[in-house]
Amino acid sequence: MPAKAKPKKKAAAAKVGAGAAKAADGRLLRYVDALKEAVIQEMERDPDVFLFGLDVDDPKGIQGSTLGLQQRFGRERVFNTPLSEDAMTGMAIGAAMAGMRPVHVHIRMDFLMLCMNQLINMAAKAHYMYGGQVKVPMVVRSMIGKSWGQGAQHSQGLYSMFMHVPGLKVVAPSNAHDAKGCLISAIRDDNPTIFVEHRLLYPTEAYTPNDAFTVPFGKARVAAKGSDVTMVGVSNMVVECLRAHELLAEAGISSEVIDPISLVPLDVETILKSARKTKKLLVVDNSWLTCGASAEIVARVLE
Repeated sequence: MPAKAKPKKKAAAAKVGAGAAKAADGRLLRYVDALKEAVIQEMERDPDVFLFGLDVDDPKGIQGSTLGLQQRFGRERVFNTPLSEDAMTGMAIGAAMAGMRPVHVHIRMDFLMLCMNQLINMAAKAHYMYGGQVKVPMVVRSMIGKSWGQGAQHSQGLYSMFMHVPGLKVVAPSNAHDAKGCLISAIRDDNPTIFVEHRLLYPTEAYTPNDAFTVPFGKARVAAKGSDVTMVGVSNMVVECLRAHELLAEAGISSEVIDPISLVPLDVETILKSARKTKKLLVVDNSWLTCGASAEIVARVLE
């Protein structure tokens, strides 16, 4: 019998937390649990925060991110909704304009297409149309990405559509630490925020502080230092870039990995500083190239 081929060496699992090697900074927490913890701490801090959406009271609790919240805070602050994305988004906008801070859970970003009028013509524009007298402090949690059994209408990453709209913030944290800090920042922000969650990140772990904290929007992080090439990853592509960073190191190539964290506002300066140093830029994105986040990042650097 022929000898069995040796399995190819896999890249070591990427450290996906900010300061992932620093256990003193917190404890290992799953991405999905970080989302839930952020909501719990903000709902306990601010009685105007509430969470709602399709299946938030389901026994699986949106991958576990809303599990137990209704029992903890009651049906007035955590509740399920009818299957009407447009109407429920309009309700969130109205509540936000009235002074509440809604967290609207959309199971999949694909179905945000059903409420584009509400998000683009209402939520994004209200602050400007009323001369700054109106605020719309709402968060739209939205899942992206492929996995087993997800059809063409359940696996898209459409966040670049929202990047195009003035008045909307777009964040895509790549690890549990940033997921918690970004969600708290989004809830406290007075602007509507599209919060992008890749489904493959939910089980990943990172060291995360116990107490509430914020991660600032518009400030990218150098996830790994290098000198030969700059890699910018969006959402879970940061994890893939970190794996590539380790494999490239074995080949003698020193790569630098940048995690933008927020896409709007986008920290071009950190990316540009790295690209000037390495003279090479690779942007790795989940979504389509044309008019996408990757195209925007490359264009901004070239400009």
